[in-house]
Amino acid sequence: MYRKSTLPNGLRVLTETMPAVRSVTIGVWADVGSSLETREQRGISHLVEHMLFKGTERRTARAIAETMDSVGGNLNAFTDKETTCYYAKVIDRHAPLAMNVLADMFLHSTFDPQELSKEQKVVLEEIKMYDDSPDELIHDLFLQTMWNGANLGDPTIGFADTIGRFAPDDLRAHMQRHYAPNAVVIAAAGNVDHDIFVELVEREFGSFAGGCRLPEAESPRTTPDRLVRQKDSEQAYVVLGTRGLSVRDERRYALSLLDTLLGGGMSSRLFQEIREKRGLVYTVYSFQAAYRAAGLFGVYAGTSPENVQSCIDLVVEEFGKLRDVRVGSDELRLAKEHIKGNLTLSLESTSSRMIRLGRNEFALGRQVTPEEIERRIDAVTAGEVQQLASELLADKQLGLCIIGPVEESAIAWNRDAA
Repeated sequence: MYRKSTLPNGLRVLTETMPAVRSVTIGVWADVGSSLETREQRGISHLVEHMLFKGTERRTARAIAETMDSVGGNLNAFTDKETTCYYAKVIDRHAPLAMNVLADMFLHSTFDPQELSKEQKVVLEEIKMYDDSPDELIHDLFLQTMWNGANLGDPTIGFADTIGRFAPDDLRAHMQRHYAPNAVVIAAAGNVDHDIFVELVEREFGSFAGGCRLPEAESPRTTPDRLVRQKDSEQAYVVLGTRGLSVRDERRYALSLLDTLLGGGMSSRLFQEIREKRGLVYTVYSFQAAYRAAGLFGVYAGTSPENVQSCIDLVVEEFGKLRDVRVGSDELRLAKEHIKGNLTLSLESTSSRMIRLGRNEFALGRQVTPEEIERRIDAVTAGEVQQLASELLADKQLGLCIIGPVEESAIAWNRDAA
């Protein structure tokens, strides 16, 4: 299913063939994200991503959009803490056109000063949008609180006081430092022939040359603390969490099961206890933020201000149960089947498979098959889940973040109690 080739210039090409579909998703990945930025450069990787859509030597921003729209394709990109990806999803026969557009953007963007000025305003509006979305902002605040002072902790989008500083030459210099063949992967999933695709990539990227220093994964010290941010809102938004595991940690399969048991679905302990039994929330779930050398694990809940203390107490109580009582065989089996079912459903999407190709190549240096994941999940024991809960969910390691009309003095929370 998976094939990999390396071009003479060092560029890696990965494919996963899905002959039963008519689409293909192509991603051009750069091994750079916000974790490589200094505080003064915060947001530059994300701004570069925006600017690659704003015109090349051959195409205006409108022409880029119209070219993809003319074949019913989808062109997009994302920047995260450790990578940047530009991708297109098209009908298989339009793969050469999609590859041409992506290569044009990646290699020949002009960074026009007027376009940059406009896009800086767009990003500032994006920052304001996040600030007005407390259910999203709370996750950024959790990372900043738990990794205080670390690059991984700061928001990928940047800050209002940094975005406006960048000039076109700053963006070009950033690309020159980090966008080189040895740090770029081109991945495709769908109805694609590997050898033909490699020829296509070589035609578009054969002249791409140079080299760069590959990033070193950041492994910040965890700094659990309490943060309460006042906001005039109907609900309060709460995240309570702890350190997690990196994507390279072999215990990640046990953590996936712990995550599923605690807050991974409608039958999870938190959903049943806090929503179904007590009606305190509409949304409650657990989550992982996992990177190459670090990770966090947390629980999110949105609730009325008067219910915040009850939600916190119930989450801490469920943490304690996972530490103290080994999960039963039926509950563990249900969690395993839940994970395997979600994995299978995700594999029906060419986009999700392309993203798996890129992330696995950068994080692990190899592809992890669905069959291997299922074997590793099935092999996890109840004892391993309990041991991991005991290690990660100790009260003294917990951090708490709240946004809403809640007074900090009203929150009774002592993480040193245990």
